Parts: sequence; structure tokens; C-alpha cells
Amino acid sequence: MRHNLRTTDSCGRWGGEEFLALILDINLEGVKTVAEKIRRLVEKTKIQDGGKNLAVTVSIGASVSHPDDTVESIVRRTDELMYKSKQNGRNRVTTG
Repeated sequence: MRHNLRTTDSCGRWGGEEFLALILDINLEGVKTVAEKIRRLVEKTKIQDGGKNLAVTVSIGASVSHPDDTVESIVRRTDELMYKSKQNGRNRVTTG
């Protein structure tokens, strides 16, 4: 992920199989574009395991902060969006 974000952005493991990216100075359409780019890159990546190629996909929830957001509220909203991606078939981006 780091190689596909700007130097002003940050990303890292949030917990378990979840990752979090903080993207500065961007609107919702821009966030969707970045999230789709990451989704496509992961989808095209093959992992070798014992001579087998394993396919990996991601379910992404993406949002922008609102003036009244707290850290907890934006993380909760984004987490809910990620679960919507999973519920709607996985390997997709849901924004809100």
C-alpha cells in the first residue's frame, strides 16, 4: 500500500486482517479512486505457497472526515462501510 500512496499519507495494520490508510487533503471521489486502485492492485497480486498461486482480494470501506467527527466516529463509519463491502460480495469498495 505504501508504494501506492503519497509521501504525506500513512498506512498500517489496524488489527488482525485490517489495515488503515490516512489520506490527507482529499475528497470522497478522490478517496474512492485511491481505494479502487489499491483494490485492483491486490486483486492482481499472486502469492506463491508451496508451488501454488494464491489469489487475494480486499473489501474496503472508505470515508472522509466531517467537521464534527471524532477518531472513533470516522473509524466506526469506515468499519461499517468495509463490512458492507464484505456483505455485498467482497473484493469491492464501499464509500460514504
